[in-house]
Amino acid sequence: MSVNLTAPVNKNEVLKENDPTLAGNIAATMADPAADRFSEDDQQFIKFHGIYQQDDRDLRKTAKKYMMMIRGRIPGGVMTAAQWVVFDQLATDYGNNTLRLTTRQSIQFHGVLLSGLGALIRKINASLLSTLAACGDVNRNVTASPTPAYTRAREQVFADSVRVADALAPKTPAYHAIWIDGVQLKLDDPVNQNFEDPLYGRTYLPRKFKVGFVIPPVNDIDIFTNDLGFIAVVEGDRLVGYNLTVGGGMGRSHGNVQTFPRLADVVGFFPPDRLIDVAKAVLTIHRDFGDRTNRKHARLKYVVEERGTAWVYAEVNRRTDGALTAVRRFEFTSMGDLYGWHRAIDGSLFLTLFVETGRIKDVPGHAQKTALRQVAEKFPHVEFRLSANQNVILANVPPADRPAITALLAQHGVKVDQQASVLHAASMACPSMPTCGLGLAESERMLPALLDRIEKLGGELGLGGEEIIIRSTGCPNGCARPYMAEIAFVGKAPGRYQLWLGGNAAGTRLNRVFRETVKDSDIEAELRPVLTRWKNERLPGERFGDFCSRIVLPEQIKAGAAGDAAPAPTSN
Repeated sequence: MSVNLTAPVNKNEVLKENDPTLAGNIAATMADPAADRFSEDDQQFIKFHGIYQQDDRDLRKTAKKYMMMIRGRIPGGVMTAAQWVVFDQLATDYGNNTLRLTTRQSIQFHGVLLSGLGALIRKINASLLSTLAACGDVNRNVTASPTPAYTRAREQVFADSVRVADALAPKTPAYHAIWIDGVQLKLDDPVNQNFEDPLYGRTYLPRKFKVGFVIPPVNDIDIFTNDLGFIAVVEGDRLVGYNLTVGGGMGRSHGNVQTFPRLADVVGFFPPDRLIDVAKAVLTIHRDFGDRTNRKHARLKYVVEERGTAWVYAEVNRRTDGALTAVRRFEFTSMGDLYGWHRAIDGSLFLTLFVETGRIKDVPGHAQKTALRQVAEKFPHVEFRLSANQNVILANVPPADRPAITALLAQHGVKVDQQASVLHAASMACPSMPTCGLGLAESERMLPALLDRIEKLGGELGLGGEEIIIRSTGCPNGCARPYMAEIAFVGKAPGRYQLWLGGNAAGTRLNRVFRETVKDSDIEAELRPVLTRWKNERLPGERFGDFCSRIVLPEQIKAGAAGDAAPAPTSN
């Protein structure tokens, strides 16, 4: 599908063109004591400020209660203990008393009313973090490998992720005016009417843009799912440069074969001093060539798919005066987190804690939110790192503090050993119901019990303890990166899911549709014969996803029974 050059631009493009400051009437609405929500147009502008307007879908039949989801911009997912305390308190004071870890190393607040929105964002900014560009048609939160166990070059890679986040941040004056000064920009002022972002231009990007940094052999941020990716090339402990990846993305629409998940292409190698030049080159390729007529076709992945890797290589080199050379060798072996206590490369300790579906909360017998708050208060030198697998890492821990931190967590029912079963530990889910307006089926609230059911089935088949990467989303947009999983459930309707099989442990292969629609109650019946075949026909040590890719899916394709969703799986 190519861009229709004669078609009119979509409504979002018109809104941005008419108000390039992205101010809308946000501040005026905030100042209105009778207001409980933003206008339809302003709902598009608030996304650039890190906000989505939602409602509690559990209550729709009785009352429409508007509320906000706010997402922080936390480059590389790194927070100080003091910042963690601020976020914890904001969740209690203004949200639903939970912290939702995202798959992009950020934190979301849910259930925030309009009346508390201004105070929440001001306090985030006072903590020296932000919500600017956490959503919207701009570069989103930049992710980076969080685990400090492998190489000293990780600190340089993290520093580079912060540099890119700063370089690609929009410069609109509206954010400071609204959230710091509490002032409504005058939209008829010529200065505001003529504003143009120095990087993004007047209309920003056609759609969202995602950037990630990763250090092989652990692909712990799913690098190939990003629009723009940087694979660190490390010799000894020295960062010598990056392999560039371009054109990944998960989003698709049910029944629309012109939308599909795509793995990024590995384009070339460049030295560290060209990082910002290369990042801006790829972003401006999206700005200049992305489809502004059809938002379902507006991601950079479609530009790369249609124009090809050779074109991308040439275009990046044209914009950077030849920064790229031939790709350097690399290999990924896994994409999970290291749970429990481990020693970092600098001799300090770190502790990775499992967070079920990314939701940090207090429940009877497992007060994880309170426990982490107390760790932050009593050990202010500890660094909080958010993983792209929806977990939290306590880093920079002196060995002498390990017993006290372990004991404090245990007092609140938070284990450091055997924190979760193997299936739960390798799982992810998007929030979906009741807050996300796009959700078609349950995800976060459904997955833990479903994993228990699959574990029971595995035990019956003699497969207990086998790791399978399982992910769920309530819709096909792919927020929990389901199309990389060995098993994925993608919501189609209440209690009904597409079943995808065949991803791998290294995050280098897409899965495929195995069943177009499966009722929740029928999931075990669908999986039982496939799991049985895996047990009986697998190669020595062969994972479930690899077996499905080698045997099950090719048989299905040969029989003409493949689903509607994905191009042929590729690997890098």
